[in-house]
Amino acid sequence: MRPYTCDPMSSPLSSTGASFGEIDSILQEALQELGLASSAASLEAWRTRFLGSNGKLKSLMGGLKSAPKDDKRELGQRLNDLKEKLESAFEVQRTSVNATSGTPLVDLTEPGITTGEGRRHILSRTVDEIIDVFGRMGFTVADGPEVEDEWHNFTALNIPQGHPARDASDNFYMGDSVGVKRLLRTQTSTVQIRAMESQQPPLKVVAVGRVYRPDTHDATHFSMFHQIEGLCVDRNLSLVDLKTALLQFAHAYFGADAEVRMRPSFFPFTEPSAEVDMKMHIKGQLQWVEIGGCGMVDPNVLEAVGLDPEQWSGYAFGLGVERIAMRRYGITDIRWLFENDARFLRQF
Repeated sequence: MRPYTCDPMSSPLSSTGASFGEIDSILQEALQELGLASSAASLEAWRTRFLGSNGKLKSLMGGLKSAPKDDKRELGQRLNDLKEKLESAFEVQRTSVNATSGTPLVDLTEPGITTGEGRRHILSRTVDEIIDVFGRMGFTVADGPEVEDEWHNFTALNIPQGHPARDASDNFYMGDSVGVKRLLRTQTSTVQIRAMESQQPPLKVVAVGRVYRPDTHDATHFSMFHQIEGLCVDRNLSLVDLKTALLQFAHAYFGADAEVRMRPSFFPFTEPSAEVDMKMHIKGQLQWVEIGGCGMVDPNVLEAVGLDPEQWSGYAFGLGVERIAMRRYGITDIRWLFENDARFLRQF
């Protein structure tokens, strides 16, 4: 083995190839410059100068092929050792600079990380789509509070004291406030009352918002969900007008082949009343699923807001936004809409 020397002129290797002296000289130069690097920019400049694809280490390794055959093995080992020392020293200095500055260093040579494009939640989009359809049918948007008093949530809607719908097990009561018992609204029908209180007929409004019921969670039920409430008050309205409005919505939103049916039912605030069902896929099977209720506004409700039921009539409907979204986008479990799983939400 050749004796080690720091003098490149004393190296026995060819002047056109790498020498032991050059290796030692570059190591000394590199470590000296690295010790002065105190920022991300200076570290990157150092890395490019000594370890880059056109750096000094690469140049030395390229000269290995012109070295004498007997010395190539030892010279190759020394070059590998130089590479390891420079890379190790670079990582130590980078860690030191990073700790001092408090700012993570970014290797600009690494590929960038692609971030996903944001989008509106599927429920927000569904609400906008529904409002757009009813807007084209002449409905305007109304709004009301989520925390309601008993008068708007029950009494004005013809739900008397002692009615099972007022039971504490079916509502989220929040206690008394200045002698008024309040609760999270159980239906957007409360907005009907507020709309009729503030506007004179004829009127035609829809209201969308969250409602709350202590339901057991399953594929089609959740304790917090969204409803869209529709109300039309005018002279000489009938069930034909109500059914026409619902069918027009279903065909405009789901397509001409949408299957909808109305089943006789009972609600205290409408007479006559009906359930609105729509066919949708549940667990791989096409089933009729209730998406809301509807009916003609009960005369007692009109009287509660000061309207004469002999002059005015009205129809109302309340539809579940989640179930509409499930039917429109083939979603089989309502719980998925609230789990915030990005893998699920990215599908829409």
